[in-house]
Amino acid sequence: MSFSLAAGPLAAPAMAQARQAGPESVADLAEGLLDAVVNISTSQNVKNEDKAPMPQVPEGSPFQDFFDEFFKGDGGEGSNQGQTVNSLGSGFVIDPAGYIATNNHVIEGADDIEVNFANGSKLKAKLVGTDPKTDLALLKVEPKAPLKAVPFGDSRVMRIGDWVMAIGNPFGLGGSVTVGIISARGRNINAGPYDNFIQTDAAINRGNSGGPLFNMKGEVIGINTAIISPSGGSIGIGFSVPTELAQNIFSQLREFGETRRGWLGVRIQPVTDDIAESLGMSEAKGALVAGIIKGGPVDNGVIQTGDVVIRFDGKDVHEMRDLPRVVAESPVGKAVDVVLLRNGKEMTVKVTLGRLEDGEKQVDAEDDAATPDEGTTEEDTTTGGEELAEPQKAELVLGMGIGDLDEAARKTFNIVESVKGVVITEVTPDTAAAERGIVPGDVIVEIGQEAVATAEEVKARVAKLKSEDRRNALLMIADRTGALRYITVRID
Repeated sequence: MSFSLAAGPLAAPAMAQARQAGPESVADLAEGLLDAVVNISTSQNVKNEDKAPMPQVPEGSPFQDFFDEFFKGDGGEGSNQGQTVNSLGSGFVIDPAGYIATNNHVIEGADDIEVNFANGSKLKAKLVGTDPKTDLALLKVEPKAPLKAVPFGDSRVMRIGDWVMAIGNPFGLGGSVTVGIISARGRNINAGPYDNFIQTDAAINRGNSGGPLFNMKGEVIGINTAIISPSGGSIGIGFSVPTELAQNIFSQLREFGETRRGWLGVRIQPVTDDIAESLGMSEAKGALVAGIIKGGPVDNGVIQTGDVVIRFDGKDVHEMRDLPRVVAESPVGKAVDVVLLRNGKEMTVKVTLGRLEDGEKQVDAEDDAATPDEGTTEEDTTTGGEELAEPQKAELVLGMGIGDLDEAARKTFNIVESVKGVVITEVTPDTAAAERGIVPGDVIVEIGQEAVATAEEVKARVAKLKSEDRRNALLMIADRTGALRYITVRID
């Protein structure tokens, strides 16, 4: 066997080209951006009884002074005057007049906020507004001269594999530059309702929070917010809020001091493969409407429970979490086209959006009103000294005991009057119903998008589905407070 040496000279140009594919140096780029990135230090006064236990640090440890200062504060150990807790983070100037972007968790609960600039100067900062849902905050300082600011770029055009640069304040060390690529887009890490993170392998550590993630044009395309790390140090998995989401938030905070998001007024859930099959859909996509908020923007029947939203204002809704994000990014009062599937047919409806912040108050009030009296328990089945009739004997269907929702059943399970349907009185262990989280006291409202009012109707609907060789039954289930959800139960 022989080996050809011709591959050596041929590989050299390819290797040179590969080296040139990434930036050989980001020194010029970083030099023009460092002055716009700031360190943010905060202090918070807390009572001693609320403080965490003092960590055990070996005597003479090089970190002993740090722990003593951080955990004991100015009052020292045992002081009754409380303690001062300090924290460090990052931020960046978005307007020469002194507006500074950062993360909400960097400044949350702070009594004092101080911004430290690259030239060593310091300024006290005022909190303009925060948005915990996206973990963003906007600060304002009063500089004597215009500050160096950085522009926002379009995060939507960034691709997996594009080079990015992070600048921040890791571990309180001051302005530090790291470089990497975009590892993934659209990450959901369950940090909030609008998760759509950019994932990067550029080193991001504690203290980098609130700092910018730049493209190679020097434009901010993300705000570094979170990392996955068992040790607290970078393992190459960091997450940034994309500017397609953040830029509008900062604009609202600057103009109003708060967010003003669009609101559709629906309760939604994912479209699973089983639900898609039950609805006659060719693929699982969109957001399934499980409920309509009373008094909300679509409480006029324009959207109904059981509808599947697949497109909103020209934007595709691939999965459930896409809908809250695109709705929230839309202006309050805007009339938008919503494309949905209803009874197997695609249709377009026009909706005028409300304001989410007002809607949340409305939903909270509705939920409070629907909550059963805390003084009533499942054992409280008597009123005025008279015994109520026992609920009728349950019939088993799909592993569930079912019965008509009469007054005795309402009292037994504390089911609110607004709920209509067939009550589930028992669930057989190790059945499909039990696997789906159905519990006694839940109520079957619909089967196959048809309302049911009696146990006989439930039996008839299930028998019909069996005769059609359906593998699953699509149920709309209400809990005892009236909250709705769709589930599929396997037909054995």
